[in-house]
Amino acid sequence: MSSAGIPKEAIEVIAQTVGITNLSPEVSLALAPDAEYRLREIMQEAIKCMRHARRTTLTGDDVDSALTLRNVEPVYGFTSKDSLRFKRAGGFKDLYYVDDKVVEFKDVMESPLPKPPLHTAVTAHWLAIEGVQPAIPENPPVEATADAKRSEYKEDGFPVDIRLPVKHVLSRELQLYFEKIKVLTMRRPDSVIFKQALLSLATDSGLHALVPYFTHFIADEVARNLNNFSLLFALMRVTRSLTQNSHIHIEPYLHQLLPSIFTCLVARRLGHRLTDNHWELRNFTANLIGSICKTFGHLYHNLQPRITRTLVHAFLDPTKSLTQHYGAIQGLAALGPSVVRLLILPNLEPYLLLVEPDMQLEKQKNEVKRYEAWRVYGALMRAAGLCLHDRLKILPGLLTPPARPILKSNGKIVTGMANKRKASSDSLMQQQPPLKKMTTEAGAVGMMSMNPMQGMMGGVTSISRQLPVLGENMAGAVRDAGAKTSSLVLAQAWKDDVSAGNLLASLFELFGERMFSFTPKPELSFFL
Repeated sequence: MSSAGIPKEAIEVIAQTVGITNLSPEVSLALAPDAEYRLREIMQEAIKCMRHARRTTLTGDDVDSALTLRNVEPVYGFTSKDSLRFKRAGGFKDLYYVDDKVVEFKDVMESPLPKPPLHTAVTAHWLAIEGVQPAIPENPPVEATADAKRSEYKEDGFPVDIRLPVKHVLSRELQLYFEKIKVLTMRRPDSVIFKQALLSLATDSGLHALVPYFTHFIADEVARNLNNFSLLFALMRVTRSLTQNSHIHIEPYLHQLLPSIFTCLVARRLGHRLTDNHWELRNFTANLIGSICKTFGHLYHNLQPRITRTLVHAFLDPTKSLTQHYGAIQGLAALGPSVVRLLILPNLEPYLLLVEPDMQLEKQKNEVKRYEAWRVYGALMRAAGLCLHDRLKILPGLLTPPARPILKSNGKIVTGMANKRKASSDSLMQQQPPLKKMTTEAGAVGMMSMNPMQGMMGGVTSISRQLPVLGENMAGAVRDAGAKTSSLVLAQAWKDDVSAGNLLASLFELFGERMFSFTPKPELSFFL
């Protein structure tokens, strides 16, 4: 059907097919517009039926449905779902017909009946059970799955698995949410609405679908914007909010976030201006690493060892800059006093000897380098002081004076209650007052001098000299007790006290009176 309408010749041909041979040209010319109107009406109804069926191809069933809506008997024999093939009629330019295949009735009767169509229903089946696909008709065969994941080989002969891409569909609301967070992070990191956005990231549920997008966004922007201090800080704040959200499962994406976090902690340079406070960014990132280990360390047993290994490598590498050492020290300190005691304190004295020349005005004329050295020194002192504070809190009796006199007699500890000759080790510990103990490298235990007026360093020296005496007394008392299990407990307790005392003496030698600020008030009163 052309845009000019149905030609009168077509009307004459149709009239001849129904037996009318003497149709006048005037009648044909009058019937052509009416036939065109009726045909357009039927086709519009057929297109409506096609769209309601969610199809894009017009079929004979759509035309039959349109005829039924117009109370016209449908045309039978055109129910094939395949597209009809038209052929041009000979002698006519715009006349086409359908080439119908002649089918023998006998062949139709002898052909098998087709399968009846299934009723429309919704059924559930297992796609996979513990990673294994069950062999049921609803699932594709294993051969088809293997063909989809076929392996191709490189020139060197190693196979490469090719996996089909999976389309990830996000709702319009989540897309708008993600775009809004991106704009606020990159353009308005100091605004009030950005703080509200961080609160939303930390508390809202239903954001799990956006986690891979946020992870990719953070990794890309950190790698591209190392000179943009405000953006780096905003990205770390977004990372902290994501790790604090208990409604999303961010554990599988931690390995993608950690490189960006390490970059903001131990990178050589963060920001391009001298006024950029990259020290604050490194402190913030160190606390973020500590919270990640505390929250997710029980889920991944190798999470904290991997983080610790990376930070120790940055701390002990002499080719790294002082800013990188500062970030590594702050990161190790954020992992807890045990990490500081095992990894920082054994290297504390040689590292201080290494950084000492940069702290002196006579040897380091560069003010920036000298300031960086003092920042590293302060980070080391803070880490060691917090470790000392933790040990003194665990052992509150380390620096308290004894409540009763302790006498030495024949290698045994004698209390004021002489009427009990054989006391058990439990009663011995109950009767014994808290002692002042310090440690030596040999691990012996002794009694502290009771004269607090001797001066700080002199007192520590006298403590170290008197330690072996009480160690011998302790050994004799344990032998007399005769309880093996109790002796092990006592030995471990004395060993902890010895370690704490040795730590106290060593840190006061290295940092002097600056350790006062990390000593709890009850223990601090001992030195006053």
